[in-house]
Amino acid sequence: MERRIAIVGAGISGLLACKYVLQIGFHPLVFEADDDIGGLWRHTIETTKLQNPKQTFQFSDFPWDSSVTQDCPSSQQVLDYLNSYAQHFSIVPYIRFNSKVIDIDYVGESHEEMKSWELWSGNGIPFASKGKWHITVQDTNNFSTEVHKAEFVILCLGKHSGFPNIPEFPLRKGPEIFEGKVMHSMDYSSLDNKTAAKLIKNKRVTIIGSEKSALDIASECANANGVTHPCTIIQRTSHWFLQDFTIGGINLGFLYFNRFAELLVHKPGESFLLSLLATILSPLRWGISRFVETYLKWKFPLKEYGLVPNHSFLQDISACQTGILPEFFFDKVKEGSIVIKKSQSFSFCNEGLVIDADAKPIETDIVILATGYKGEEKLRSIFKSPVFQSYINGTENSTVSLYRQIIHPRIPRLAIIGYAESLSNIFANEMRCQWLAHLLDGNIQLPNIKEMEKDIKMWEDNMKHHSKNLNLRSCIVTCGIWYNDQLCRDMKCNPKRKENIFAELFEPYGPSDYNGLVRK
Repeated sequence: MERRIAIVGAGISGLLACKYVLQIGFHPLVFEADDDIGGLWRHTIETTKLQNPKQTFQFSDFPWDSSVTQDCPSSQQVLDYLNSYAQHFSIVPYIRFNSKVIDIDYVGESHEEMKSWELWSGNGIPFASKGKWHITVQDTNNFSTEVHKAEFVILCLGKHSGFPNIPEFPLRKGPEIFEGKVMHSMDYSSLDNKTAAKLIKNKRVTIIGSEKSALDIASECANANGVTHPCTIIQRTSHWFLQDFTIGGINLGFLYFNRFAELLVHKPGESFLLSLLATILSPLRWGISRFVETYLKWKFPLKEYGLVPNHSFLQDISACQTGILPEFFFDKVKEGSIVIKKSQSFSFCNEGLVIDADAKPIETDIVILATGYKGEEKLRSIFKSPVFQSYINGTENSTVSLYRQIIHPRIPRLAIIGYAESLSNIFANEMRCQWLAHLLDGNIQLPNIKEMEKDIKMWEDNMKHHSKNLNLRSCIVTCGIWYNDQLCRDMKCNPKRKENIFAELFEPYGPSDYNGLVRK
């Protein structure tokens, strides 16, 4: 039987998937719609920097070059790093650039037959069933299409591109009545630096959004226009932002990303004793969150500008909604080149925007919607089958149902890498690709479909518990080591990766701890 593997996307997760599939002896074909690797990092604004310290955002077997001295490298340095990785591991020859996957269709087995299966793919293993995937690919240069066949597909689409989340407006209150320009942050980030600079120069820019992209674009506008044409940010919900990954001189990893920190939180599938311990230690968990919040309120003028979030730092970090502030952000707010307004709703008028708090409209020339993406819609749209589309059911109240955040129990011969979020996407997705390599190599025995669905619900309930009133996202941060332990046990590897008991309990875990989990 042929064992052709197709990978969709050549961003971080696509590069990782290709590297590990090659490592176990397969020869994958990677389809990339762009003309180069890098995914989202090829479409970022000029001032964007890595949010993580580079030690936590690196491949386990390929450290950053010593010439990169900044703790948080620039977007161009990240892109150079990804290119160096692809060249070092000879990944580029397996990538077909300018090849956009239009849809994928599973043929050879009916949906009625698949619904009767007790095991994933009918037998619990990746290659023994008789079906295969038909992948329709469009050449982005001449728009011709061709169909490729594969026995296994790995989707590495990313969730923060392609399908922007555009708010809906009542009739005559949307962008159609606005005399200026409206665009999504995705479209702004895709502009080359000169075009973006020309677009915002000497313009009144208003940004809708409260997360990292909104703040980055606002900072760039403030750099371009100063107080002459202040940039306005309209936020519905404030989030906790950091200056760097230290809190009062303490590395955040020692507060949230070691085994001791995970003893303080409830984890999916934990034993009675661990659950009891997490309950007993809940005052310490609360105290650490309050310590971080108190420090941030002291460090930044959050009260002065009405930016103290209504939820805890623990909730924000559990929902992957914290971030690193752009350089000198609050200096720009103080000087008046950035103006922040809070509002639960907004609408358009001829000259700009109308918000709850102001009687007068906000006069503006450009509105940039930093309102996020519809990652589940992007994922759903690639399936030709309406049945498979219905399985991708992520909403504000539920996540896409993925076992180990990698495979859907009801979709055969397919893996999804990069949908679930974490503190470091390189780190998290490399672990998932190593697990997937073991699965493809026949080293992992999956439970039956009902057991997998039970496990998925357990993890989703845990995410809901930690994120509470925030939108539910597939975010694994506060239970990251616990999650990696599960992957390691599946791979028959020792989950305890440190040199001694003290280090195991108190040192933060990072990429280098999980190097070498897949055979050469």
